[in-house]
Amino acid sequence: MYSALRNALYAWLFQLRGPQAGPVVLVQRRIFILPSAQGYLFVGVLLLMLIGSINYALSLGFVLTFLLTGLGLNAMVYTFRNLARLQVSAGRVSSVFAGDTAQFTVHIENPTRVHRYAIAVTPDKRQASYVDVPARESATAVLRLPAPRRGRMPLGRLTLFTRYPLGLYYAWSYVELDVHCLVYPRPATARLPLPPLEAPTGSGTRHGAGLEDFSGMRPYQAGDSPRHIAWKAAARSEELLTKQFSGRADAELWLDWGALPATLGVEERLAHLARWVLDAHGGGMTYGLRLPGRTLPPASGEAHRELCLTALALFEIRRE
Repeated sequence: MYSALRNALYAWLFQLRGPQAGPVVLVQRRIFILPSAQGYLFVGVLLLMLIGSINYALSLGFVLTFLLTGLGLNAMVYTFRNLARLQVSAGRVSSVFAGDTAQFTVHIENPTRVHRYAIAVTPDKRQASYVDVPARESATAVLRLPAPRRGRMPLGRLTLFTRYPLGLYYAWSYVELDVHCLVYPRPATARLPLPPLEAPTGSGTRHGAGLEDFSGMRPYQAGDSPRHIAWKAAARSEELLTKQFSGRADAELWLDWGALPATLGVEERLAHLARWVLDAHGGGMTYGLRLPGRTLPPASGEAHRELCLTALALFEIRRE
């Protein structure tokens, strides 16, 4: 109960609202400020100067002490203002394989007429990305995080902080953006041969890539193989067209969960299936994917590769 109460107090005090999809505006109640280590040292020096000025009745000592005190109070205002009203949003994230480094981009927009300097963004308080944000412009901070496991990897809570201009104060704000990186299974290094081709389940004529006879052209669709684009026709009409072929398919390539050795575990099977997907895509082949509880029909192209790898990344054994 103590832990729950502490978490609730922490969430209320620091305005923690969970992942937020839209731009997050750093309003006044979201920004916190405290003296830094240098700030506490500065206060200590001011106290010593004040005591010395009182003991020895130093008029110039009083002047210098109060002048530096005013400078310190002014620095607090500037440090706080350096974060105020900034808008934070997430950029696009590219998928990676397990064991690689995920790269997140964070956009910081400054809608005011005041330049912002030395804004730091950190996900773990160990590494930080520093940016300057000019007036009425935006800047991008790049965060690189290890991706050890497959699945959806959230960016998590970020800390934006600054010590500008004098380093006497530390102002910070917490932001949690609704963004994640899709982490694919790491392809197996041991290359098992692709499964043998299977007889097609359907009958009749089918259209697709890499079959028998040319049957016409259609408008280009994202994911079509570059080998089937009618480049000569595109040069004449300035429109991308994809060649279509017809014919009876003699066999189909299926990347089947059940075709792997029974001694392999779940993650090992996914690693080998990821390797098969990359090999089949690299060879320009048309292939399908069979997983427990899900089947992706045969297709080809970049879009089909991403669809298959996404299915492997998010695969979970359903327990009845």
